[in-house]
Amino acid sequence: MSVTASSPFSCHSCLSWFAALLFASAAPAAEFELNGHKFTVPDGFVVEHVAGQPLVDRPVSADFDERGRLYVTDSSGSNEHVDIQVKKRPHKIRRLEDTDSDGVFDKSTVYADKLMFPEGSLWFDGSLYVAAPPEIWKFTDSDDDGVAEKREVWFDGKTLTHCANDLHGPHLGPDGWMYWCKGAFAEQTYERAGKKPWETKAAHIFRRRPEGGPIEHVMTGGMDNPVEVVFSPGGERFFTTTFIVHPNQGNRDGLLHAVYGGAYGKDHGALGNHPRTGELMPVLAHLGAAAPCGLVRLESDGLGRDHRNNILACLFNMHKITRHVLAKHGATFTSETSDLLVSDNLDFHPTDVLEDADGSVIVVDTGGWFRLCCPTSQLEKADVLGGIYRIRRADAKPVSDPRGQIIAWKDRNAEELAELLNDERFAVRNQARQRIGKRGANAVESLKQVLGSSNDSHHRMQAVWALTWIDDAKARAAVRSALADSDETVRQAALHSISVRQDKLAANKLATMIERGPAHNRRAAAEALGRLGSSPDMPKLLAAVPTAMHRGDDATDEVDRFLEHSLIFAAMELNDASTLRKFIQSDNARIRRAALIALDQMEGDDHLQPADIQPLLTSDNTLLNETAWWIAEKHPDWGNAVVEAFRVELQQPPREVTLLERLGDRLRRFAGSAAVQEVMADALADPKASDSVRLAVLNAMASSRQKPMPAAWAAPLHNHLSGSNDIIRASLTALNQLSDGKLDDNTIKRLKSVAGDEQKDAEIRLRSLNLLPKGSRQITPASLRFVCSELTINSSVTNRALAVDLLTSTPLESHQLQHVARELPRTGVMELQPLMTMFAKSNDAQVGAVLVASLLDAPAATSLFPDRLEEQLAGFGESVVVKAEPLLAKIEQENQSKLQRVEDILALLPNADIRRGIRVFQDTKASCLACHRRGYIGGNIGPDLNRIGQIRTERVLLESILFPNLSFVRSYEPVAIVTDDGRVYNGAIRDETDDTITLQLDAQKTVQLAKSAIEERKQGTVSIMPAGLEKQLTPQDLADLVKYLKEG
Repeated sequence: MSVTASSPFSCHSCLSWFAALLFASAAPAAEFELNGHKFTVPDGFVVEHVAGQPLVDRPVSADFDERGRLYVTDSSGSNEHVDIQVKKRPHKIRRLEDTDSDGVFDKSTVYADKLMFPEGSLWFDGSLYVAAPPEIWKFTDSDDDGVAEKREVWFDGKTLTHCANDLHGPHLGPDGWMYWCKGAFAEQTYERAGKKPWETKAAHIFRRRPEGGPIEHVMTGGMDNPVEVVFSPGGERFFTTTFIVHPNQGNRDGLLHAVYGGAYGKDHGALGNHPRTGELMPVLAHLGAAAPCGLVRLESDGLGRDHRNNILACLFNMHKITRHVLAKHGATFTSETSDLLVSDNLDFHPTDVLEDADGSVIVVDTGGWFRLCCPTSQLEKADVLGGIYRIRRADAKPVSDPRGQIIAWKDRNAEELAELLNDERFAVRNQARQRIGKRGANAVESLKQVLGSSNDSHHRMQAVWALTWIDDAKARAAVRSALADSDETVRQAALHSISVRQDKLAANKLATMIERGPAHNRRAAAEALGRLGSSPDMPKLLAAVPTAMHRGDDATDEVDRFLEHSLIFAAMELNDASTLRKFIQSDNARIRRAALIALDQMEGDDHLQPADIQPLLTSDNTLLNETAWWIAEKHPDWGNAVVEAFRVELQQPPREVTLLERLGDRLRRFAGSAAVQEVMADALADPKASDSVRLAVLNAMASSRQKPMPAAWAAPLHNHLSGSNDIIRASLTALNQLSDGKLDDNTIKRLKSVAGDEQKDAEIRLRSLNLLPKGSRQITPASLRFVCSELTINSSVTNRALAVDLLTSTPLESHQLQHVARELPRTGVMELQPLMTMFAKSNDAQVGAVLVASLLDAPAATSLFPDRLEEQLAGFGESVVVKAEPLLAKIEQENQSKLQRVEDILALLPNADIRRGIRVFQDTKASCLACHRRGYIGGNIGPDLNRIGQIRTERVLLESILFPNLSFVRSYEPVAIVTDDGRVYNGAIRDETDDTITLQLDAQKTVQLAKSAIEERKQGTVSIMPAGLEKQLTPQDLADLVKYLKEG
């Protein structure tokens, strides 16, 4: 099917290349109003609308073929569950053409339909490759009628999670390999020749040859969603991802330099036992909660000479394209980040960016439809269609035949193709590389001529990449000769070529290159040597580690983490434990450290033993001490090895708070060891121990979650139910986490004493009451009044939660239920909803009557679900149901007026005040601070809100407060779990290991569940942020809060 259209927007010179012009980020901006958008770009640039409806509706990704036809994946606008989409396959691919060469597309053909949600596209060698989870598909139109008649599954990941972020790509490397990204945390299995299958839940960049063959993993990470990969001229890899760190201080997503074998954030259970060379690899550029998508490295001077080799990134949530100017820094890079294009339209969601052959930039905007795990709005906007735009320089000059279509390619010999590798048109260069690569061994001599005679380093680099495509011994020899090239980038390309081709004959030269020279070359040489070297290379790798340094701005040496990583990882890949062991007693601390890490992390049996690090756990050498502990923490079963070190440190504890916290964290990790448990108990029994040490130990006990509670801890915990409030509170917390509900008589007696002491802190009294076994609780009128007094929204969130827990877990008589019911008008939403479950256990009509009367006066009552409430009240009898009719009518009316309330509150924004908004955010009424971080304070239960105003409108912010269950922020989606004993849990996953899942149930409570006890696990529909929090705030409070979130 074809569609023809004309456009009022024209590109006056899209087949052009642009004169060089230095452009600073602070230069004046130009604005263009197109298609409902106001675009801002640097002065001297032009934005044009080049495709939209009816040619394409909701474009997602795109790529050009050799004739300039643009293949665009086009969404149907469906946000249905992925299990439904994978059956319906409602999406398609369109081929757009510019038939009159005016730069605006005017013809559209449906190239392929019946597609699962598309997440990347690549044109290569006459076929279009598209990631449509769980597969990468290869589409081929053999008869060139515009419709792909051949469909093949090129790769099958075999996993599809609810956000469909299992797969992105593919991307063609200059080495001729195809790269793609695995996201989500579903376990995938890969066969390996001569080894057991490799299983992984982590995120990865994978690669393999287009024709198939073994799959290699390049990068490992704990991030949620790596998206797109680009390459530097010398072959370094860069990618964008979401959740590279746990959201904090506005950081979340990022741009990263992906080195082979690198382990990246965020640090959590999905990283499992994947090898590391030390701390996780650093982030190149933090992007905030940007949801980065498309990525491109500019290969031409089209946007100006200073833009060549810049990286452009699509930021879906921030409605813009960012420019990243990279500069070498040791063996990695730094990024100077600025905006290239920004739209004021909040439905502008760029998902792909690519360079046209003339040097202009194509931007794909998918529109407002997408909401699957990405809550940019609470409303689906499938009617807000996307479009395709072009950015170019206003002074662009035409380029003759930018794609080389008038070149008689089939008639060109190898020597002529080799010359075209240096053509000023990058599309011609790339096509020449692919075509000469197909010539195989017959083209090697021509490429060798370029390496030996060309004065242009760029030409020589292109020859190296072309040789990489050729599977021939002469090609490998030619690439080895490029290791002596005078240009660093040519050598870098040769090193990457040797690495992917695993040319063992290059080993001697590589061993020499890791010793000296530019850090980038040394790093790539180490990477290659680890893949193809042998045991004799081990000493050279380790000897180079102390020189993995670069000079800082203050003229002090600092470790070059990227070079150090590649040296250590190479030593691990050589897989020679006996040789490595010779270096774990080296006199050089950095060599010793590298050998210890490599020996511990290399694949295979336990090469490193506890005794190898035990002396270093108390060493005065900071580097070796930290390394020993880093290794030990990877082995929680090494408790006997660390126990003496703990004993020494607890007897001579550090004074710094951070060091005490570190000590507590280490104790927690090893708390499963009986020997460590004894040391912790001894520390609490030591009369000389300071309160700070006691708190560190008590907190470690609590967070260890050791069940059943170790016998050695029972007496110390009982003894610490007296003392300062902080000590008692920590002891109670530990007992709560460790106890199975069975307490000895002395502890019960002590808890009763604390609970009844009116001089004690309210939180301590509530914790004591909660810890008492149900049979030992005596809820007197005085204690009930005390507990109910803490239900008010003016109490702390912690006290309110503790009061609710106590009431809902204690059998109450009718008169006590009536007392609680009379307190409901003072409670908030977070308390009312769980308290209602308590009344469901009664059928006393008098209790029901008091309950209905109180709910009529309770502002939070309108947050209740009317159908559930009606069903519950029916248990009290017909008379109570009749009395509840005004209450049910009130709730129904409130629900119907919510949408209008949005408009009413938005109308108050002009008079809203940020300072009042801060007070609302920090006040106990709504308790925002209990779950969300803003500035340097707040919780980490909900999303970080430091940069929320950059990616959300006032309307969307308000909608998320009023309608928390309509959509969920990625990584905070609720999960519903049913255990084998019939219990049902709803919460957000805080951590997951092979054995357990930790759920955050609400602002205060977490639960750790054994996976073996889980009967059913499914996506939840109810946020842990309760609906109705706004009931505790006035409309002006809400307007002030939104103002603060947006602008504060």
